[in-house]
Amino acid sequence: MREKNSTVIKAMTILEIFKQHHTLSLQKLVTLTGSPKTTIYRMVLSLEETGFLRRNASGEYELGFAFLEYGQLVKSRLDVRRTAYPIMQRLKNELGEAVNLIVREGHEAIYVEKVETDKPVRVYTGIGKTAPLYAGACPRILLAYMPESERAEYLEHVDLVPIASGTVTDRDALEHILQESKQNGFTISHSELHDDSSAIGAPIFDYEGEVYAAISIVGPERRFRNSDSLPLLIEKVKQAADEISTSLGWNK
Repeated sequence: MREKNSTVIKAMTILEIFKQHHTLSLQKLVTLTGSPKTTIYRMVLSLEETGFLRRNASGEYELGFAFLEYGQLVKSRLDVRRTAYPIMQRLKNELGEAVNLIVREGHEAIYVEKVETDKPVRVYTGIGKTAPLYAGACPRILLAYMPESERAEYLEHVDLVPIASGTVTDRDALEHILQESKQNGFTISHSELHDDSSAIGAPIFDYEGEVYAAISIVGPERRFRNSDSLPLLIEKVKQAADEISTSLGWNK
């Protein structure tokens, strides 16, 4: 059994109470939680400092604006999933390959949606799984479009650990690929996250013109090494990314 963090649990206990009460005094919080006043006072001060609670004009506590910020982030992710899914489904039907949707989570990419292929050989990436931004087509396209100063800082500090046989671990080679990817509007990976699998990724822009997510098709490497079919695969992925971007309010 995993050890739980008592401080986090106490903080969540306090926040849970605000689901039933819009505002609460410190004394009321003490009464409802049954905890010592000094403990609740310290927790409330920390929650206030981090923006999860705020004190109103009457001196009582209410939920802070931090929840609005986090709520908007969650809403945006739900919006992009809802918008992207039918387009991903169509892309899978057209090309027969698995389709992934990812967003950035700090220095990692997280898979938030996937449409699996019907073909016998499947590549398992899985919703909720994460990958470093430097490895794989879908994560790397997010890195390619990261603000230049932020990308430079990331590349300076990241440890380029090999994940599969084709993971790019040479910093100069990676920087060259990133520049080329941004210039072309897509990137290709071979055996970077999983051996014998390839992917083509393209960026998804939000209404402000910022790259918010990425879409990719992924499948066995032998199907992506075919020079005759590769241009069509690239074109279809970029078209799907543009269509999702437009639906999110992007004006190219």
